[in-house]
Amino acid sequence: MAKQVEKPEWARIAEAFDASGQTQREFALARGVRLSTLQSWVYRARRAAPSRAEAVRLLPVQVASAPEAAESVLEVVAAGGARVRFAVGTDVGYVARLVAALGR
Repeated sequence: MAKQVEKPEWARIAEAFDASGQTQREFALARGVRLSTLQSWVYRARRAAPSRAEAVRLLPVQVASAPEAAESVLEVVAAGGARVRFAVGTDVGYVARLVAALGR
């Protein structure tokens, strides 16, 4: 009969699994634990862990009038003073990633 494992021990087992590089099945077989129980505790541990998503920073925006010339170039000035100029129609996601990288 298998020994009853307490909650703090399962948290350590789930952490050990994440560091192991093994599949859940391999890890469960090696440790002699039920796969479904391991899966449950790994799920709980991951759900309880703080989010690793990068925080969103909002920056002030100043709207300026369009230049008189028929220039089709836009400019973004990052908080650190870096200026990025790009053509109208450039992928907005690309510009956002570029400005974020410059802000680091």
